[in-house]
Amino acid sequence: QVQLVESGGGLVQAGGSLRLSCAASGSIYSPNFMGWYRQAPGRQRELVADMGSGGSANYGDSVKGRFTISRDNPKNTVYLQMNSLEPEDTAVYFCNLVQMSVGVRYDYWGQGTQVTVSS
Repeated sequence: QVQLVESGGGLVQAGGSLRLSCAASGSIYSPNFMGWYRQAPGRQRELVADMGSGGSANYGDSVKGRFTISRDNPKNTVYLQMNSLEPEDTAVYFCNLVQMSVGVRYDYWGQGTQVTVSS
């Protein structure tokens, strides 16, 4: 089993910055992907960014150039630096870990952390 614990959400004014952290613990295998998704009220959950254990990163179109994902593999921790925040970034942000075991894909999710950007 894998546990994901997020931190760093909060309230910020438009143009400000926040940094999210997510620490994974439990039975973690490499390679894996860790990343962030978000869900705003009335909208589907969408990819913000993810990164493989080898360092390859993917970003959602709406955050490219503003958000940066990074990870510390020995600590099984992923970070999301969010700059130039906009009210449209307001959502619950969920940490995600994807790994394979015996040919089966496993997805794990954190409990979510609220990010609110005021105009």
